[in-house]
Amino acid sequence: MIPAPDARRRYAYATLITRSSYLPGVIVLADTLLRKNNAAYPLVVLYTPSLSPSAVRVLELESSRRNIVLHPCPQLLPPGNIKVNLIAERFQDTWTKLRVFELFDYDAVCYLDADMAVYRNMDGIFGKLSQLPDGWLGANHSCVCNRDYDPWAPEDWRPENCAYTPMSHPLALSEPTQPAAGSPRTFHLINGGMFLFWPSKPQWESMMSFFNTTPLLSTFKFPDQDFLAHFFAEKWRALGWQYNALKTMKYWHPDMWRDEEVVCLHYVVDKPWTKRVGEDGIAGYKGRDGITHSWWWGAYNSWEKDRIENYSYGHEILPLVRRGVAPPPGRDGWADVELDPDMNAIGDGVQAFAKTMGHTVP
Repeated sequence: MIPAPDARRRYAYATLITRSSYLPGVIVLADTLLRKNNAAYPLVVLYTPSLSPSAVRVLELESSRRNIVLHPCPQLLPPGNIKVNLIAERFQDTWTKLRVFELFDYDAVCYLDADMAVYRNMDGIFGKLSQLPDGWLGANHSCVCNRDYDPWAPEDWRPENCAYTPMSHPLALSEPTQPAAGSPRTFHLINGGMFLFWPSKPQWESMMSFFNTTPLLSTFKFPDQDFLAHFFAEKWRALGWQYNALKTMKYWHPDMWRDEEVVCLHYVVDKPWTKRVGEDGIAGYKGRDGITHSWWWGAYNSWEKDRIENYSYGHEILPLVRRGVAPPPGRDGWADVELDPDMNAIGDGVQAFAKTMGHTVP
């Protein structure tokens, strides 16, 4: 049975933050979603006890003036007898992303990663609920092109096996490749940056039963998205790329990508707030992300300007957020800001650990 869309239903967006180095990402996600693009539904921010008190204070101040709902939650980790083999230590935090399925107060939820920014109104995503039977997931494929020929990638991560390769504009927006029996293994891989679902207690209980008993957890390199791909096998539907536009798609899938169609941009690999875009326009792991990183910085600067001009708490909040943001040249106005050392784990050196382990970092 497919539940019919209903204006009286309670919808929400949700995100997760576990460490202060992602605070600038959450700030920009919330501001671009709610202020810049006037989302009709709240953003539920799940946060764990590992989040610093100063970051929690920032979120409290922001939630007092924006449609943000703070939702403390405990960390979720695999059972103690399960040995996991993650790509990076910080990836243990992403198991907790599954706790969004506990948001039973809402009829439908759209999860968005904390390294995303919204550039057009996102509410149309809830119109896709009519395509999702109860218990199904709406999501996006993982891009497996590996056009940089990085040695960490599995053998079948090639352009001909990528679900986005057959797609082109404009059909890619409304008729994405769907996972189907007989399609390549890679067509069944999910990118966990955005997903749409109907929360229910029975589904959560089933999910946790699988989580606590399956030996597969020890094989997952990308915790949340590998789990989702297995749990929702044959029960998920691909949505348009524009709702989870990986920044690498701009140059890996030019036949499909259009700047003006991007709704929600996913800043995979290195995070734009860890390094300013230079005058040469070079940014990102391979130096090709100057345009999309500049979009993020434009959004961040807009947020700062708005807080300085319109909010009395701007003097308190800015130094706290700036701890996780690369300072401008000369540190003008940032002389007393002590940068968060955790920024090193999400900056342009993020691939170094992955290479030594033979993996990649999303």
